[in-house]
Amino acid sequence: MHQAAAVFLLAFSAATQALDNGLMRTPPMGWLAWERFRCDIDCDNDPQNCINEVLFRDMADRLAEDGWRELGYVYVNIDDCWSSKTRDAKGRLQPDPKRFPGGIAKLARYVHDRGLKLGIYGDMGTYTCAGYPGTTLDTIETDAQTFAEWGIDMLKLDGCFSNSSVQEQGYPLMSKALNATDRPIGYSCSWPCYQGGLPPKVNYTILGEICNLWRNYGDIEDSWDSVLSIVDWFTDHQDIIQPAAGPGHWNDPDMLIIGDYGLSMDQSRSQMALWAIMAAPLFMSSDLRTINSGARAILQNKAAIAINQDPLGIQGRRLIKEKSGIDVFWRPLSNQASALVFFSRRTDMPYRYHTSLKALNYTKGTYMVYDVFSQKVQPMLKDTTDFVVSINPTGVVMWYVFPAAGWQVVGSNPGSAMRPLLGP
Repeated sequence: MHQAAAVFLLAFSAATQALDNGLMRTPPMGWLAWERFRCDIDCDNDPQNCINEVLFRDMADRLAEDGWRELGYVYVNIDDCWSSKTRDAKGRLQPDPKRFPGGIAKLARYVHDRGLKLGIYGDMGTYTCAGYPGTTLDTIETDAQTFAEWGIDMLKLDGCFSNSSVQEQGYPLMSKALNATDRPIGYSCSWPCYQGGLPPKVNYTILGEICNLWRNYGDIEDSWDSVLSIVDWFTDHQDIIQPAAGPGHWNDPDMLIIGDYGLSMDQSRSQMALWAIMAAPLFMSSDLRTINSGARAILQNKAAIAINQDPLGIQGRRLIKEKSGIDVFWRPLSNQASALVFFSRRTDMPYRYHTSLKALNYTKGTYMVYDVFSQKVQPMLKDTTDFVVSINPTGVVMWYVFPAAGWQVVGSNPGSAMRPLLGP
């Protein structure tokens, strides 16, 4: 299939009816507490790492002051273990009074004052996964209104301690209740991952109508094996889940663990590249107060972010799975551009992969190429020109590709410096 035809078919298949709240037209970006900080509530003995208002103020400060906000990382998201073990006298959720003495509304104002947004966690069940009060069918409207009154901008609704019947009723009802508050609140649903992620149990048409994003698969862990298992699940089922994604409604492979303990630099680049090619939400879960410069450079790579945030909103696909252990991914982008990822599953040594753009279904012509992680413009390529990319073990080479005709290079960053002569 030629590239132009593939773009048309992918765009057509992605035209699922989206949740009509006008939010998250590109994949949301920000910071999420869970993977790095989990349910550490021991603030007496571990004050730097416990789930309390200081942690979220600190992360808001880092997003605002260290260049993250300007790149699009605007959500500061609370996960499980924030609440008191009981609801208040009026039946409303309430934060733990010792760890959040100022309350969630005050924290939201702090975050908003820094040009950021605050997300919070709930569970469509009797309890949250960590055993805190959940949202039952009879408290959906109360909880939605409480979140709106606090100034919440995003809700992640988990699915522990419930069943398929409750979830089938509850997730759509929460969507309706959030919209009824008249506050724009992005809605992340964990519904599909509790139902196996696939039809017939999961109806992606319905999901696109009620949720801005959804978790398809299990939780990410701080390891390369975990990242690889998620990538494998998403690519093995791409024919089913890829058409469900688009502006306002995204598949969510879970958090970025770049900057934690489990990934090498090559593996960190791989996660960033593969999440960008999959049009995945980019929620970091590392300690931004101490993150190392290598991880920061990967997460702040403007070209990778530009690919992820492309307004066309088409999720990429794996084109080729080689016996050599090399996978090739492709994503169509705006202005006739595209992204390629050459990904090595090998663990032995760098692999020299030989191919051409024609072999990757590009139409006849001459193309300009920008290497995302070396941040260098490559020599122009004709579609028929054979080339070689050297890919490190468990690493990637990521290219931003666009037709040479009608473009000019005025710098080295395609997100801002490579401009088409025709169009914005």
